Amino acid sequence: MTIRLPGAGGALRTYEPRTEPLAVTPGTPFTSRTVFSAAHVVADPFANVSPDSPAAVDWDATLAFRRHLWSHGLGVAEAMDTAQRGMGLDWAGAAELIRRSAAEAKSVGGRIACGVGTDQITSGSLAEVRAAYEEQLAVVEESGAQAILMASRALAAAASGPEDYLEVYGHLLRQSAEPVVLHWLGPMFDPALEGYWGSADLDAATDTFLEVIAAHPDKVDGIKVSLLDAQREIDIRRRLPKGVRCYTGDDFNYPELIAGDEQGFSHALLGIFDPLGPLAAQAVRALDTGDVQGFRDLLDPTVGLSRHLFQTPTRFYKTGVVFLAWLAGHQSHFTMVGGLQSARSLPHFATAYELADGLGLFPDPKLAEERMKTLLSMYGVNQ
Repeated sequence: MTIRLPGAGGALRTYEPRTEPLAVTPGTPFTSRTVFSAAHVVADPFANVSPDSPAAVDWDATLAFRRHLWSHGLGVAEAMDTAQRGMGLDWAGAAELIRRSAAEAKSVGGRIACGVGTDQITSGSLAEVRAAYEEQLAVVEESGAQAILMASRALAAAASGPEDYLEVYGHLLRQSAEPVVLHWLGPMFDPALEGYWGSADLDAATDTFLEVIAAHPDKVDGIKVSLLDAQREIDIRRRLPKGVRCYTGDDFNYPELIAGDEQGFSHALLGIFDPLGPLAAQAVRALDTGDVQGFRDLLDPTVGLSRHLFQTPTRFYKTGVVFLAWLAGHQSHFTMVGGLQSARSLPHFATAYELADGLGLFPDPKLAEERMKTLLSMYGVNQ
């Protein structure tokens, strides 16, 4: 069987899908690295909502996808950017997601960490930003999940310099019950975060970021760096206090960063591990045995797909993630909260399908092919 796919120039090309998926099996958590997949939410396609309405979530399908990730030994990073925080999922929806997912994690023995932000406000004073963070931190801690202190649009707008970041984060770390993960999300993921940590100069911003950690090393489990700059992540990693982990959020360079070098390595907290979950798990298990080459042989070929999904505008990578979840059979439809399924073009979807199919990511290649043909027909491409 073949399928005709559109290219960037509009011409159709013939593609022959693979007939068998990559052979992967569920397994236990890893021993050499701590690995989280930032997971997407599944919209309720039958809800009568508009793109600017509060999110309507299909809770059964959303939690089923998290069980899928846990079954392969991955941790779940919940209510993060991948779950469309600030891009369709408001704080009320995120709070419910955190409570439901944390309860599900307890019932199945899965690892979970949840995003703490300030998205219940759009702007405010530093005191109001602190209060918003505190409200969300309380929800996460009450759920029993680990907290991830996310970058805040409101703080970026309210802060006048590095000292304001030091004050706000210091306040939060002093009151946190358990060590947290600090998250530095670059402006390629969210333009409103330009100049985070008090400077558009990344060297100066890095110094402030590290100053926060150095002042509270007992309250920082690790950092998640999402700047798509491998060398900067390595430089930061080498400057961390002993015992503070680096979780790569670099969806362009993750294999080399996780594999590491003679001076250390990164753990992982990645949006691309949503569609790559089983394959990524198999790769990390190779690393658990000391087989670095086996790890790279499995994971290096996935970088092309990841770079495609995260291409500019990077913040729309969630559309590709949900699209692949639909093709893989993890949900029955291609609908997203906030109507974000419209954020990428048909040629973009076609390339994502071809790359994912080539990697063997679809448990049922025939189902993926049929669903891709359904999408193509909606755009007027007849097979």
